[in-house]
Amino acid sequence: MDWKKASDIQKEIQSLIKKLELVHIDAKKLICFRSFGSKSRARARIWGFPRVWQKALNLKPHYIIEVLSEKFDKLKENEKRKILIHELLHIPKNFSGSLLPHRGRGGRTIGREVEKMFKKFQNSKVKAQNLSIFHCHSKPWPAAMAGLIWNLWNL
Repeated sequence: MDWKKASDIQKEIQSLIKKLELVHIDAKKLICFRSFGSKSRARARIWGFPRVWQKALNLKPHYIIEVLSEKFDKLKENEKRKILIHELLHIPKNFSGSLLPHRGRGGRTIGREVEKMFKKFQNSKVKAQNLSIFHCHSKPWPAAMAGLIWNLWNL
């Protein structure tokens, strides 16, 4: 088995963290890898950094998200995003290095949370697209509008 850093996954993770407002996740301490040659049925997995290792090595909590190339790379973009959201939901709010299970207290399941978060992500994309109509010739709307009003005033 071989691992390589996955900068494309890192960028996607940073985008998801920002758009989904996962403020408890320190993207600088989350490292993404793509693995090759795994026999696992998983498409991706997250690795925590237990407190005993943090103490032994005098390091802060970190996480690794590994995508298994043979399974993950052939998926459609939205499926990839859902999988990455799923992995991010294993990170607790205190960013301690531990991992949350699939079923949490109070009946919370990661599966249902993924669907909610994915809808939120899609809504953030729609909002960004709607805001783009207020840009004219790469100027923000107020500047473009001011220029238009100036031109009309001086006719």
